[in-house]
Amino acid sequence: MDDTRIRYKKITFVLIIVLILNWLVALAKIVFGIITNCSSITADGFHSLSDGASNIIGLIGIRLAYRPEDLNHPYGHKKYETLFSLIIAAMLFIVAFNLFKEGLKRIFIPVTPEVNIKSFAVMIVTLIINLFVLLYERRRGEALKSDILISDSMHTKSDIFVSLSVIIELVVIKLGYPVFDPIATMIIALLIGYSGYQIIAESSKVLCDSAAPVETKKIVDIVLSTKGVKTCHKIRTRGRNDDIHIDLHVQVDPNMHIDKAHQISYDIEDNIKKGIPGVTDVIVHIEPREI
Repeated sequence: MDDTRIRYKKITFVLIIVLILNWLVALAKIVFGIITNCSSITADGFHSLSDGASNIIGLIGIRLAYRPEDLNHPYGHKKYETLFSLIIAAMLFIVAFNLFKEGLKRIFIPVTPEVNIKSFAVMIVTLIINLFVLLYERRRGEALKSDILISDSMHTKSDIFVSLSVIIELVVIKLGYPVFDPIATMIIALLIGYSGYQIIAESSKVLCDSAAPVETKKIVDIVLSTKGVKTCHKIRTRGRNDDIHIDLHVQVDPNMHIDKAHQISYDIEDNIKKGIPGVTDVIVHIEPREI
């Protein structure tokens, strides 16, 4: 089994585990929020439900991203993973809009929520689960260089902030200020919207071919250490962390035979791929050095 297939299976496994945990958390919050008429707990539950939906979208995106190269996609399908991260962001914006609208409605049509020890127990237990999901998914996303897992962990991170704000809000309601319930719901909506913005900001870097997160100096050092290379310049990078494309110009002795120059280009490509994780394509333009 090749490395790409192994990576696909590892990312899929993480998403399935996270999906199960997210849906358990969402079910607990929604049911309890409806029973107690606490809109912020219900809102938090629907946010957790959207976490689960984003996991499903992630599974679809990963399956598309890891299809092999074909005639119409000679560079592969890996950007599908980044594209589906944008769909997760869109879901966050929809959830944020609906929650903000619900919070605004509750200000004009107030409902006094029931707050008791069970309310705090539900929120604290689900918060612990979310913390585990965040750390697990984020670490696996960084290890596997997966846009989907990292974006999805940001979704979960927003859920943690939401849960913390709900716990604080429950304390305030218990002290006799129920108006903070819809206000907290609207704050939650803004936090969710900001998470969506962060995902779009990161994903757009890949889709718009921004420079890859690789130090130019490291590339130069590797190239200049290759026997026969005099200088290198016009270095450009792009792509995702796990699919970095590099092109550069290299100057060699003008009297060098073309076979030797061609071998140098292969050596440079091999050395860069070995020295910089995530590089999948290197294009070397050989030039004669001016004397």
